[in-house]
Amino acid sequence: MSDKSSNQMWGGRFAAGPDAIMEAINASIGFDKRMAAQDIAGSRAHAAMLAAQGIVKDSDAEAMREGLLTVLSEIEAGEFAFSTALEDIHMNVEARLKELIGDAAGRLHTGRSRNDQVATDFRLWVRDQLDAADAGLTALMKALLAQAEAGADWVMPGFTHLQTAQPVTWGHHMMAYVEMFARDLSRVRDARARMNECPLGAAALAGTSFPIDRDMTAKALGFDRPMANSLDAVSDRDFALEFLSVASICAMHLSRMAEELVIWSSAQFRFVTLSDRFSTGSSIMPQKKNPDAAELIRAKIGRVFGANVALMMVMKGLPLAYSKDMQEDKEQVFDAADNWMLALAAMEGMVRDMTANRAALEAAASAGFSTATDLADWLVREIDLPFRQAHHVTGALVAMAEKRGCDLPDLTLEDMRSVNDQITEDVFTVLGVHNSVASRTSFGGTAPVRVREQVARWNEALR
Repeated sequence: MSDKSSNQMWGGRFAAGPDAIMEAINASIGFDKRMAAQDIAGSRAHAAMLAAQGIVKDSDAEAMREGLLTVLSEIEAGEFAFSTALEDIHMNVEARLKELIGDAAGRLHTGRSRNDQVATDFRLWVRDQLDAADAGLTALMKALLAQAEAGADWVMPGFTHLQTAQPVTWGHHMMAYVEMFARDLSRVRDARARMNECPLGAAALAGTSFPIDRDMTAKALGFDRPMANSLDAVSDRDFALEFLSVASICAMHLSRMAEELVIWSSAQFRFVTLSDRFSTGSSIMPQKKNPDAAELIRAKIGRVFGANVALMMVMKGLPLAYSKDMQEDKEQVFDAADNWMLALAAMEGMVRDMTANRAALEAAASAGFSTATDLADWLVREIDLPFRQAHHVTGALVAMAEKRGCDLPDLTLEDMRSVNDQITEDVFTVLGVHNSVASRTSFGGTAPVRVREQVARWNEALR
């Protein structure tokens, strides 16, 4: 085969042949440069420990630590020239450090490996993202609480199967999402506590013969303790998988709420008006106001789910300890984190800015025979009908109202007594939607008094 044919097989991008392909597949600097701050923090902690243990001279350690700050400032200022030939963030930083301080830079890698270095960097990065998620979820919950408090006694239809079921309050519906996102918040905090162990000092896989102090570096980096097994320390990516699992469950909740906002803001529902900041107009239809932010949240969630599955596939067949496959962990997590944080921020903004249409909510709550269950309950409670018989009587009255084109409260007492002559005037006290929601006083129920209790509880918890 001619050289020309060979080059065509490699393709234009890889005209240089196998060397170019190997550099491209092996290099991770294109994405792991996002961990520059974490990498430099880890190296500065490691340098301080080496000096404290007498493994390197104090003067060398100080030069390393100061030089690393210079490198960080160059990266943050956009003045750093990243090199694909140097493969990753670790080698790029170390090469620049050598240019700055000379041979002392070569002592920085004493007692560690890129295996424990990247495991430490990645944990630090994920930990930062969990802290950001904590802040984002807290802000979203506070926005929901504000909506719930404002509309604690506003009635709206509650749905099952997207069919009108029973009246609930706007506040109760908002508080349902507070509970959902509170579980996400607890998972974020739980995951952070579990992953807060330091791999640094595990070296390549077996530890090191240098007299390092792993407790010192763990403490310096804000970890609770060093990881207890060096093989596990360099090969574990559970923390990243748990981050993606937590993100996926929260993303699902965000998508469910986004779906409701899309429905509620439609002309057919008019339950809410989204602010102009989170909507767009149509290029051809001037009457339209599109809930684009909600729709994009709903779509971006798939990327979070996909990242979760992708990293599972990367890790599922790896023997201990480190394998190069693990280089594929970061892009998935980075992308998922970006989209999760964006979705959280967008949802918080939409919830904080949206206006609920109280009149439309109440009109919808009063339609669709939403107080039928209240009527059945009254028949059981007041005239001692078995529930199945009460259900049958109520069904007959619903059919009568439907045939007449009215709702249950519009039927006369005579109409009702034609189906069951034990019904009294008192039945009308339960048929209004406000009466219905006020009666649901069981713990966790939709009654305004219960909603306000829950709002107060969560306001105190999040203070």
